[in-house]
Amino acid sequence: MTLKKLYFLIPILALTLFLLLQSCEEKSKKEYLKQDNTADIKRLINLGDNFLKKSIYDSSYYYFNKAKLSCNPKTDISKIIYSLSNLATIQQRQGDYSGSEATAIEAFPFLENTKNPNYKWNIYTILGTNYLYTSDHENAIYYYNKALNLKTDKLRKAGIKNNIAIAYVDMHNYKKAYQILFPLILKKEVLNDAETYSRIIDNLGYCSYKIGDLKGLSYLNQSLKIRKQKNDDWGMIGSYTHLSEFYKKMNPYLAKNYALATYEKATKLNSVDDRLYSLELLIQNSTENKSKKYSLLYLKINDSINKVRLKAKNQFAKIKYDSKKEKDENLKLKAQKILREEQQYNRNLYLYLGVLIIILTSIFITNFLMDKNKREKIKSSYNTEIRIAKKIHDELANDVFQTMSFAETQNLSTSRNKEILLTNLDTIYSRIRNISKENSTIESGALFVSHLKEMMSSFNNNNVNVLINGIDTINWITIESNTKITIYRVLQELLVNMKKHSQSSLVVISFKKNEGKLQIDYSDNGVGATFEKLAFKTGLQNMENRIHSIKGTILIETKSNKGFKVNCQFPM
Repeated sequence: MTLKKLYFLIPILALTLFLLLQSCEEKSKKEYLKQDNTADIKRLINLGDNFLKKSIYDSSYYYFNKAKLSCNPKTDISKIIYSLSNLATIQQRQGDYSGSEATAIEAFPFLENTKNPNYKWNIYTILGTNYLYTSDHENAIYYYNKALNLKTDKLRKAGIKNNIAIAYVDMHNYKKAYQILFPLILKKEVLNDAETYSRIIDNLGYCSYKIGDLKGLSYLNQSLKIRKQKNDDWGMIGSYTHLSEFYKKMNPYLAKNYALATYEKATKLNSVDDRLYSLELLIQNSTENKSKKYSLLYLKINDSINKVRLKAKNQFAKIKYDSKKEKDENLKLKAQKILREEQQYNRNLYLYLGVLIIILTSIFITNFLMDKNKREKIKSSYNTEIRIAKKIHDELANDVFQTMSFAETQNLSTSRNKEILLTNLDTIYSRIRNISKENSTIESGALFVSHLKEMMSSFNNNNVNVLINGIDTINWITIESNTKITIYRVLQELLVNMKKHSQSSLVVISFKKNEGKLQIDYSDNGVGATFEKLAFKTGLQNMENRIHSIKGTILIETKSNKGFKVNCQFPM
């Protein structure tokens, strides 16, 4: 791959890494946004439902309130409304009607964002009942009518009409209530639901009794019978209360018994308001002594219920405050967590940018070195070509010219001239072969040692004696090919320089292993040279470059007329 192509890839790599970082950030954000507590909210609501069924109102209130605070106002609307409706119901049952009203109204903003009419039905019904208990009949009927106008099932509508009728009963408008209730008992959906039917005919029986209709007692008894069959304790309280009022004038004894039955059921269900009302009936239908007893009990319960309701109201307020405080603390912890995550993200970003810079720098340096190496190779090839050309010119051109002249001017038919010509041609051939060997591919495998010996021995002649020591003691298999080629070229360069410049008669080359490295010592008895002269020797510079390229070392020792020594060490 060319440098130009690599530079082209750098911005692509940078862009890829940047997009990767962006995707990681988006993924992190999405994962954070996806983090919800749906399962935990469901668990809290289930706990609230279970405690509500057992009439353990403080625990039920705690879990519903915690569920509400855990909800996301944008995605958990139904769960918020459900929690608020149950919180308002608990407050209503505990007599905290103003608190129940405030809680129900809190659901209004969420009702605007839901299409399920049953959620609105629950809230409107709770508000209507609160106003009914506080004798605010106008508002009670208003909210009951709002619930009635919703697109809910017929049974729910029948239940709302029954509540509206109760409001009119409370206003002593029994005739209006009767007109609302009587058509309901003819409805199929009412007849098929025993609980709703028993509730409506109980109220219808009470209205009939109040307006002088003789069927009133029949309706009341029919309702009580159904409620007993269904074990409807709450319903039986209503039936006993109405029957007690019905018999108050015509049969005080029976009226008292029904009032006692009301008191027992109300006590069992911890319905304080029903207990108080049953005591009112007992006071009215008892002798003076019994009446006094029930009056004292009434005062005691009434005083107690006021304290209990005040305590419950304060308890609910405290639960709300503690839950809000806990939520605020959780939000603070979440904010701190988000801050830490952002700081961690920034640290990661800086780390990624640092890695990117390192990668880009590495690519740049690598390509710079590759380009430099390429230039050096080109330069080395160029120098080799120049050296070969110079050798051919200096060592061969003159011999070839003289041989050609000899052939042209001499009589080659004589044996002597033929011998001279052949000798000259053989000399030229030998020099060409030596030049070829100096620049040919070097064998670095099993034949390396023999080729190395042959190369060094080729410099032996009548004037120069080359001695080789310790070459066979080295385990050449463990030495890398590049190192072998470098050793070959370095020794070749030293011997060529020796032949050209040193006027040596003796050369000694020693091989030995020294502290895990291969040490080669070269020495000759030639004329030597000063370092100033050596600095201009291209061959020696090339030799040093070769050695340093494989992390080897070279030490040159020479003086004029003192010989030439070189110490080289190579990694093994």
